[in-house]
Amino acid sequence: MESVAIVGAGIAGLCTAKLLIALGYDVRVFDKEPQVGGVWAASRRYPGLATQNPRDTYAFSDFPMPADYPEWPSGGQMQAYLKAYADHFRVTPRLSLATEIVGAAPLEGGVGWTLTTRPVGPPDAVPTTQAFDWLIVCNGIFSIPAVPAYPGAAEFRAAGGMLVHTSEFTRLEDARGRQVVVVGYGKSSCDVANATVGVSAHTTLLARHLIWKIPKRIGNVLNFKHLFLTRLGEGLFPYLELRGFERFLHGSGRFLRNAMLDTVQGVISRQLGLGRIGLEPDRPLESIARSTVSLVSDGFYEKVEDGKLGIAQDEIARLSPGLIHLKSGGTLPAEVIVCGTGWDQRAAFLPPDVLAKVTDAQGNFRLYRSTLPVGVPRLLFNGYNSSFFSQLSAEAGSFWIAEYMAGRIALPDARAQNAWIDQRLAWMDARTGGKHCKGTNIVPFSLHHIDEMLRDVNLNLPLRVRVLQWVRAVDARQFGALPKKLIARR
Repeated sequence: MESVAIVGAGIAGLCTAKLLIALGYDVRVFDKEPQVGGVWAASRRYPGLATQNPRDTYAFSDFPMPADYPEWPSGGQMQAYLKAYADHFRVTPRLSLATEIVGAAPLEGGVGWTLTTRPVGPPDAVPTTQAFDWLIVCNGIFSIPAVPAYPGAAEFRAAGGMLVHTSEFTRLEDARGRQVVVVGYGKSSCDVANATVGVSAHTTLLARHLIWKIPKRIGNVLNFKHLFLTRLGEGLFPYLELRGFERFLHGSGRFLRNAMLDTVQGVISRQLGLGRIGLEPDRPLESIARSTVSLVSDGFYEKVEDGKLGIAQDEIARLSPGLIHLKSGGTLPAEVIVCGTGWDQRAAFLPPDVLAKVTDAQGNFRLYRSTLPVGVPRLLFNGYNSSFFSQLSAEAGSFWIAEYMAGRIALPDARAQNAWIDQRLAWMDARTGGKHCKGTNIVPFSLHHIDEMLRDVNLNLPLRVRVLQWVRAVDARQFGALPKKLIARR
C-alpha cells in the first residue's frame, strides 16, 4: 500500500484524500488550521462571508449540500458542509489538523518524500519526520494573506491602529465605534465594508480601480448563474483554442456575442444605478475575463447612495497614527484598516532546488495541467487555480492525479509539457495584464479546464449534459457518476 501526504484540508485536499482512500492508498492530510475547510475555517472567516456561487453549482458532485441551505450558503454553513463531507467519506480519521509543515525533502532516487511537521501553538513542540511515497500540495491560492508593506505601518499599529487582511478580520466588534477603511474592490473587501456599516463610526472603501460587480439576479429576475455559470457564458470570452460554436461567436458571429455582453452591461448599470452614483467602471463588462466575476454584496450600492458607506478611488502612500495619507495628497481618518489585497501563493516548505523547478523567476507555478511540475518525481498539486467551480475543478484534478499515480495517463515528453506551460503562461499574462494568480488562473474558463482534465483520463460527460450546460447553469450533480466510474474501472 503506497502512502500519500496531502498538504491542506480545504476543498482540494479533502476531495483528493477521499478518492485516494477509496482507491486503497494510505493517506494522511495535514493542515495548520484546527478545522477543515481552508478559507471557510472559523479562524479565517470575515463577517458576512458567503459563497459567490449558488449552492448547486458549488457542491461536490457526489455529495449535495443540505436541502435547507440557502441559495448562497454562509461561511459557517460551508465549513459544516466540508466537515460533513470529510466525515461521510472517512477522511476525518486521516486528518492531522493544527499541524504545521516545517519542511519537505525528496528521498534519494526520487522514490518519495520526507515531511517534517510540528503542532501549531506549543513553542516547545518537537518536530517529527515521516516518509511518504507521494506528496500532494493542496494549500491552494488563498492560504497566505498578502498585506502591503505600507510605510508608517509600525507607527500606526503602535498607536493602537489595527492593520489586517480580510481573512484576519474575524470579529465584527473590532470595528465598533471606530473609523474603518477597507482596501480593495473585490468581493471580500466589499463584503467586509458592507458588514461594518452601522457598527463602525464610519466606513470608507478605498479602491484603486473600479470593476464590474454582478448582481445575484440580473434585472432583479434572472439568477446570474444562468448567464455566467454556463458553457455559453464561458464561450463569450475567447479561449486559447477556439472550437465549434465558440469559433463562430468570435468570428462571423461576433456581433451577436458583443450584443449579448452590451445588453447585460446596460442592464447591470441601470439596475445598480452605477452612472447615478458615479461608480461605473471605465472598461467594458468583458474585462471580467481578466480576473473573476465579483458578486454584489447585498445592499452595498444602496448604502453607498445613502451616504452610509464611503468610496474613495485612490491609493495609500503611507500611514501615520490614526491617518492614511493618500497618493493624491489627501488623508483619511483610520483606526482599523482591512486589506482585501490578495494572497501570496507559495509552497515555502519545499527545498530551494525543487522550487526552482516548480516556479519561475516571476513566481509563476510551472504546472502541466495546473497539476504536474516537470521533472520532480512524486510531487503533485491540486487546487492551484482560480476557478468558478472550485470543487468540480478540484475533483477533476483528483481524477487526473489518481490516474497519473497509477501510470494511466499518456503524458507528452518534458519538452512538450514545458511548451504547453510556456504557452499558457504567455496567454494568461497577455489577457490579465500580468495579474493571473501566479500562472494558475483559469477564470473564466473553468469548464474548459475541467474538460481538458477529463479528456486526459477518459472520463467524459454525456453529450446531452454538455449540450444542456450551454443554456442552463452547471449543476454539480451532473458530474456525480464520474468518481464511481473511475473507481470501478480500477
